Amino acid sequence: MYTQLRETADELAAVLWREHTVYRERGGGVVIRGEHVERWISLGPTGGKDQALLRAGRLLDGGTTAPARTEVVVDLTAGTAELAAVCRSLLAEVAAAAEPAPRPSGRAPGKQRKQGRAAPAARPRRPRKQRHTSLGSLFVLLCVAGVLGAWLYSLFGRYGY
Repeated sequence: MYTQLRETADELAAVLWREHTVYRERGGGVVIRGEHVERWISLGPTGGKDQALLRAGRLLDGGTTAPARTEVVVDLTAGTAELAAVCRSLLAEVAAAAEPAPRPSGRAPGKQRKQGRAAPAARPRRPRKQRHTSLGSLFVLLCVAGVLGAWLYSLFGRYGY
């Protein structure tokens, strides 16, 4: 059953996403991860012949998977195009569920804004610049290099090498 799930998952992954990762999960199923779309699809055994439990969910910020939002039992003998259509509908449901609800503006329903003032604009978040080596690490490296240099000087400096 695992080989059939794996082959089906490989075909589905190629149809759904250009960038994907296919791997085996603990329960004996297969997971397709689309990091660029922040979604995942899982094909798991159901106990029935040529059937699989198809689940879909989203990926969280740290790369972990959120619990499945939707699931459906599919027939593996159906063509790849039919399975891809089912996957796309599940992914659409996951995307719709993941969108945040509109925030209330904090005003009473009957009140209007004053005419002279514009609505405050939301400031976009700037991406955080990440240093590969922090200043503290550089300082430690310089101290280690200084101690090593002093030791080498004390070792070879006496003899004039």
